Amino acid sequence: MSTLPGWTWRIPERFNIAAACVDAHLGTPIAARPAVICDDATTGVASLSFAALAERTSRFAQLLRARGVEAGDRVLIRLPNCLDYPVAFLGALKRGAVPVPSSIQLTADELVFLARDSGAAALIVDAASAAAMRTALADVDTLRHIWTGGTELDVALAAVGPCAPPHPTRADDPAYLVYTSGTTGYPKGVLHAHRALLGRQPASEYWFDFAADGGDRVFHAGRYNWTYVLGTGLTDPLLRGCTTIVHEGPADAHAWTRLIARHAATIFVAVPTLYRQILQKTVAGAADVPTLRHCMSAGEPLSGEVLAQWQARFGQPIFEGLGMTECSYYISQPRRLPIRPGSAGLPQPGHAVTLRDPETLAEVPVGSEGMICIPRDDPALLLRYWSGAEECATAFRGDWFLSGDYARFDADGYLWFLGRRDDLINTFGYRVSPHEVERVLKDHPDIADCAVTGEEVQPGKVVVAAHVIAQPGASLSVEAVLAYGREHLAAYKAPRVAHLVDDLPRTGNGKVLRRALRGRTGS
Repeated sequence: MSTLPGWTWRIPERFNIAAACVDAHLGTPIAARPAVICDDATTGVASLSFAALAERTSRFAQLLRARGVEAGDRVLIRLPNCLDYPVAFLGALKRGAVPVPSSIQLTADELVFLARDSGAAALIVDAASAAAMRTALADVDTLRHIWTGGTELDVALAAVGPCAPPHPTRADDPAYLVYTSGTTGYPKGVLHAHRALLGRQPASEYWFDFAADGGDRVFHAGRYNWTYVLGTGLTDPLLRGCTTIVHEGPADAHAWTRLIARHAATIFVAVPTLYRQILQKTVAGAADVPTLRHCMSAGEPLSGEVLAQWQARFGQPIFEGLGMTECSYYISQPRRLPIRPGSAGLPQPGHAVTLRDPETLAEVPVGSEGMICIPRDDPALLLRYWSGAEECATAFRGDWFLSGDYARFDADGYLWFLGRRDDLINTFGYRVSPHEVERVLKDHPDIADCAVTGEEVQPGKVVVAAHVIAQPGASLSVEAVLAYGREHLAAYKAPRVAHLVDDLPRTGNGKVLRRALRGRTGS
């Protein structure tokens, strides 16, 4: 059995994420260090030191205070990756308000839903769509203030008076509200407390590889609206005095290694698809990124082939993590134990993850399939669902939060992720995880991406179906996909049907919508 040391939670009564990430470094040499860097393909590189970020977030908090935005009020953010995003997010936290991060890709109708559902009191929006969004949001009764990022926000911040100290929030006070895809077709709000940052500290210790001097430069390839980025790409590193880096611009496979080199990044965080694209579309290697010493991945399963190829070309592994909006990342490949390809890793110390029968709540035996359950008192868990009691009653039972995801533990304590029960494919008496099949198919050199579903080919007869995007210029055939599956997978797991597609339906955070895929084929 592989084990990790124990963990003792130390959660103070008073805690504010922004004060801990920014103001705590004032008066130390870290204050002069770059805190956030945004490399925009159009406008160039912009940055704020810890001292400048502390001042600007205090001004944003004071702006909210002066305009009557109270502690607990929601502040909706719709911006691209830019310096205004962390300023607004952390500044709202300093005020004791609740930032609501959202994607720049949201339409006006989608933003109206978030504004109404959250009861947002204020909005900060990008200049390019500000006029359209103001018009669309005119009838949202709770929305009292709208600021445009960039020059308008600069003027507003410059005009505020003396700044009050950060609001003395309790660790259990609401901190931020994030929306995830709901089973009803509408996004559902997940409300986190300020203690969520402390709940992620086992990940900082065992998944990250932070240098003792806090001098790391962490580059995350995602967008700030994703909790994966707000954690690993912003607040986790800032808490330890590290520099954080994001990019705004086209997602060009060749750009990532150039950006790592340009900013001397030491830690790179991305999704498996991006690592795969770098390997398939570039010839970059370790010599092109001499400062890089630690790589991390989450968001979807990492294939063993990508792991092996990255290690061969860049001389280091990729440490995979598993998380969810309700609990961030709580399982990972730890630096101190061997990586087991195909597994998501082990529960991090402090997160007493168990696999249980959701009907009886009895723990399942090692090797058996069970639902991932997390103790109700885990500091990283959400406070509640914004929509109220119904979803909380479904997710919380007894002493446990039921994640809805299924997995199995092997004899050494490694967790093998199976996915949602609705995603599992029942075929010929077997239960097949789409994640396992996808991980294998993505290793095919002519497959750029794929998703796997169950497809009913005859009444009562369900087979494994692969929806495959070919590499540009590749002459990939359906038979080649099926043959590769037969060669590399057990017969009951191998796809019996394949569809060559141009795209895969995804959520705003890039996760495949398998229900939509099943709808395309009528299965």
